[in-house]
Amino acid sequence: MRIAIGQINCTVGDLSGNARKILEFADRARKQGADVLLTPELSLCGYPPEDLLLREDFREACDRALAELAAKVRGISVVVGHPHQVGGKLYNAASVLQDGGVAAVYHKRDLPNYTVFDEERYFDSDGSPCVVEVNGVRVGVNICEDVWGPEGESTARAAPAAVGVNVGINICADVWEPEAPKRAQAAGAQVLLVLNASPFHINKLRTRYEVVRDRTAETGMAVVFCNLVGGQDELVFDGASFVMDGRGKLTHQLPAFEEALAIVEVGQDGPLPGEIVPESSVDESIYKALCLGVRDYLGKNGFSGALLGLSGGIDSALTLCIAVDAIGADKVHAVMMPSQFTAGISIEDSREMVKRLGVRYSEIAIRPMFDTFMQSLAPQFGDRPFDATEENLQSRIRGTLLMALSNKHGSIVLTTGNKSEMSTGYATLYGDMAGGFAVLKDLTKKFVYRLSRYRNTVSAVIPARIIERAPSAELRPNQVDQDSLPPYDVLDAIVERYVEQDQSVAEIVVAGFRREDVDKIVRLIHINEYKRRQAPVGIRITPRGFGKDWRYPITNKYRGGL
Repeated sequence: MRIAIGQINCTVGDLSGNARKILEFADRARKQGADVLLTPELSLCGYPPEDLLLREDFREACDRALAELAAKVRGISVVVGHPHQVGGKLYNAASVLQDGGVAAVYHKRDLPNYTVFDEERYFDSDGSPCVVEVNGVRVGVNICEDVWGPEGESTARAAPAAVGVNVGINICADVWEPEAPKRAQAAGAQVLLVLNASPFHINKLRTRYEVVRDRTAETGMAVVFCNLVGGQDELVFDGASFVMDGRGKLTHQLPAFEEALAIVEVGQDGPLPGEIVPESSVDESIYKALCLGVRDYLGKNGFSGALLGLSGGIDSALTLCIAVDAIGADKVHAVMMPSQFTAGISIEDSREMVKRLGVRYSEIAIRPMFDTFMQSLAPQFGDRPFDATEENLQSRIRGTLLMALSNKHGSIVLTTGNKSEMSTGYATLYGDMAGGFAVLKDLTKKFVYRLSRYRNTVSAVIPARIIERAPSAELRPNQVDQDSLPPYDVLDAIVERYVEQDQSVAEIVVAGFRREDVDKIVRLIHINEYKRRQAPVGIRITPRGFGKDWRYPITNKYRGGL
C-alpha cells in the first residue's frame, strides 16, 4: 500500500484555493501510485477558522466546497479535514473522498482547549467509529487531539489486498493520549494516519516524537503524522510531518517550513524506510519560522511590501534581515530617522547594512519636527525637566512618518520590538509600537542576539558593531537600555519563568534571582498589559507568547506574590 503525505499550506477561508491545492496534491500522489492522500486537519477551510465557524453562511460554504471537491476525486482516496454540521451540532471532521463522493466521515472526539486552542468554543465532540474501504483496504479515521487527548476514539480496519495492511486514521490530538489509538488497534488497524494542525514553538518536533513513540510503544502500530505548514496570524505551522514504525523508529521525515509531498510504502511489516530530512538547529528553526510568518502574513493579506524603521540597533537589523529573506530585498524599504541623540555609528552601520542587503533606503531627520513640537508645547510644559515625555515624542514622530509612508505606498510597517521590551513596557504606544506586524514579538533579547549571529553564518549582512555594542534607544544623551532595566540575561530568564512557565515570584527567587529584580520585572509585566493589548499581532515561537495564549486582565491587582 502507498500512502501520500500532503504537507500543504492552507489559507483560512480560501475554500476554493485550498480545494485546488488538495486536488493538485492528489493528482501528483496518484501519478506516483499512491492509494491514499492524507491532508492536514481542517485542510479545506484552513486552521484555525475561529469565529468564522459561528457563521451559518461559512458553514454552508464549507459543505458546498466539500461536495465540489469530492466530485472531482478519482483514482485515489483523499482524507480531507473540514467542519461538518449535523443537525444543531458542529464537528471538526475528516472525510474520506472516493470515486466522486464522500465515503465516510469521522468527527473529532477530544477538543483541545488550552494555550492557543479554543475548539470547545466551536465544536461538539463525537468520535464514533468510522471505517471505509480504500481499494480493498478498510480505513478508519481520527482527528488530532483524539491522539493527544484523554479519550479519543479511532477505528480503522483495512487491508490492501496486495499487502494485508489495516490502516487507522487519527486527527491531531487523537494521538496525544492512548485511548484512541488503542481503539483503532482493537478495530484491526495496523497503521494509524493522523491529521494535524500543530503549531510551531521551540523544540515542538521533539514533543511530537515523544508522544508518537508513546503511542507506538502501547499499540505496536506505525504512525503517519501529517502536519499543516504555513503562517496564520500569530501562529506558524512548521509541517515537519513524519512516519514512525511500530517500534517507534523514524522511517520518514519531511522538511520543515515548506510544502512537501512524500510517498510512504507500507509492507506487511510496516512502512519501508524512506527519506529522513535532517532536523534544523534551534536557531535555524526559529529563523525559518519568522520568515514564513512574515511571508504568509504579507502574502495572504495582500501587502505589496514591507517598511521598517532602521535605527542602527540589533532589533531593527534582525527584523530587516528576516523581511528581506522572507519577501525579497526589492519589496523592503528601510528608513533611518536620526535625531540629535542618534550616534554617528548608528547611521554608518545602517548605511552599511542596507548596502549589503540591497534594499531601498531613506533618511529623514526628525530634529526639525521635534523642535516644532517642543516649541508648540513649551507653554504647557513650562520649566518641567526633560523626561520620558520627550523620549516618547521622538518615537511617535518616527511612528507617524512610517505610517505616512505605509499609507502612501501600500507597504506594511513591521515593528521591531522584542519580547523583553514588550514584557516590561520598554516601548512607546503610537511610536515604535506603531505598525501592522510585530516580527520579534515573542523573541527575548537573548534570542535576538542568537538569531543575529546565526544569520551572519549564512552571509555576513549585519555589521559586527551592531551585535557587539551596548543596546540603546538613543532618545537622550548617553542612554543605554541597562540604565533602566536589569541585564538582559537576568531580565529574559525572569520573563521566561514568569510568562512562559507560570512560576511565582517566590519560585523565581528560590531559583537564585535577586528579589528586587524579580519584583521590578513582575510589576512591569503587569502594569504594561494595557500596552500589549494595543500592540500589533506578532509571530509566536515559544510555548507562551503575548497573544492568543496570554489573556491577563488589564484591570488587575494581583501581582504574582509581590
